[in-house]
Amino acid sequence: MTPAPLKVAVLASGRGSNLAALIAARDAGTLPVEFVLVGSDKASAGALRLAEDAGIPTLALNPKGYPDRPAFDRELFARIAASGAELLVLAGFMRVIDGAALAPWAGRIVNIHPSLLPKYRGLHTHRRALEAGDTEHGASVHFVTAELDGGPLIAQARIVVRPGDDENSLAARLLPLEHRLLPAAVALLAARRLALGDAGVLLDGRPLRAPLQLGEHGLQ
Repeated sequence: MTPAPLKVAVLASGRGSNLAALIAARDAGTLPVEFVLVGSDKASAGALRLAEDAGIPTLALNPKGYPDRPAFDRELFARIAASGAELLVLAGFMRVIDGAALAPWAGRIVNIHPSLLPKYRGLHTHRRALEAGDTEHGASVHFVTAELDGGPLIAQARIVVRPGDDENSLAARLLPLEHRLLPAAVALLAARRLALGDAGVLLDGRPLRAPLQLGEHGLQ
């Protein structure tokens, strides 16, 4: 019996290109999910317009309307819970989330980050990879914990750093891989094949010893 589509909420602060990739994968039949909410901390975020065009409910909350970060996060996560979401995907959500708000979502919230974690947590990842002289760069999908970009790794995509690369060229070449990586990782969650347990990330009930890698034919 085919399981019901996984109910997914997405948070994004910007244009929403990774959200667009998720919606495209759903429409192509490769991502069996139901998007129940797209939320943002910026009313002008392009991700909200993408969601509206796709008929997905949206939410914009202004952090400046709350006394502190925990108060904002409590309201945000209460609204996400009310949507019925089973999984929360951070797709370019540019805020650090309070640990108390995250706790009830342990194992049910994932993030995509533009570096080969644990390298370069936080911002300016492309610049930092170039400044370090790295020959390889990439993106990671991981379960979210209270540690910034520090949760257990699920999957990664890798690119070679070319001579003459700058931040813009590196970001431009990585983005199409991000757009494949995130839907592929969410698809494993939607198929109920991936989970976070006491032993770490589990794939088909077995501990994942190293992050899955994005290849020509998907994750492997």
